[in-house]
Amino acid sequence: MFDLDKLVRPNVRVLSPYSCARDEYQGKEGIFLDANENPFGYLNRYPDPYQKELKEAISNLKGISAEKIFLGNGSDEIIDLCFRVFCRPGIDKALTFSPSYGMYQVSAAINDIEIIKIPLDSDFMIDYKLTEKYLKDEKIKLIIICSPNNPTGNCPGSSAILKIISDFTGIVIVDEAYIDFSDKGSLISYTGQFPNLIVMQTFSKAFGLAAARVGIAYANPPVISYLNKIKPPYNISTINQKAVLQKLRKLSTYTGQVRKIKKERARLSAELAKISCVKKIYPSDSNFILINVEDANTIYKYLVDNSIIVRNRSSLIDNCIRITVGTRTENNKLLSGLKNYKK
Repeated sequence: MFDLDKLVRPNVRVLSPYSCARDEYQGKEGIFLDANENPFGYLNRYPDPYQKELKEAISNLKGISAEKIFLGNGSDEIIDLCFRVFCRPGIDKALTFSPSYGMYQVSAAINDIEIIKIPLDSDFMIDYKLTEKYLKDEKIKLIIICSPNNPTGNCPGSSAILKIISDFTGIVIVDEAYIDFSDKGSLISYTGQFPNLIVMQTFSKAFGLAAARVGIAYANPPVISYLNKIKPPYNISTINQKAVLQKLRKLSTYTGQVRKIKKERARLSAELAKISCVKKIYPSDSNFILINVEDANTIYKYLVDNSIIVRNRSSLIDNCIRITVGTRTENNKLLSGLKNYKK
């Protein structure tokens, strides 16, 4: 049975969070002499520590209560906070799948948490039978699943993910950074069914705000309260909150860009299939395409020499290169470069 308080680290359970001036007075009007701010300037006031206006906008967009939303300084901060809330350094463990996003491993190492990696199958799908034996390990507090997965690009199996969430009594984080580019649905609605589920999304990819560093976690309010308890008080600047709000007020730009990227992804995949050095193109639900080539290291160097920068993923998947879908002009230059490649 899922018991949130039992999962949370004892020191975090009893922690008294930092109380800032805006915790004590939450009004918007008045003469503010409480936070040791410079009285002059445009950006002289501390940002809203709980990003209330932004959360309301996200709530309206996603159809989910604002009290089920946490905002982090990018998804990386949320990943780190989850390790801090749930995993005792040097004692507890986390589980993820391989290959996947490298920051899970880094964040686990920073927090002195052993991470167990289960290999995806040959189609980069989750093998539930391989996973099942780990679900009863009481030392495993977190399972992190990237869907759509980076660097493979595919969704690794919704039915397997839901079964893991259902059968595991710890916390399951589903990282949906690329979900806007997928025709498969988000798992946000399942947070009402599963109290152990955290769904992460971001404004970095489809909304084009990677520089703003705003990640989102959707979860039940008790989980959100623990994340709020240990986060830095002003983790998202006023500038970045406003940047996201401006994007949310122009959703037609977002939807139009996503449509263009998906269209270019299909065209790019079709054209890559005609190039002799490309051996396989993996299905993608993301804004990138993973391809298998005859000699990834040589082709990567050749492209860099021609000022075309892709990602060599051979250290994770043999002879594979990951290509972010660019503009039509950028994609055409890539295609031309690969067509002109000679051994």
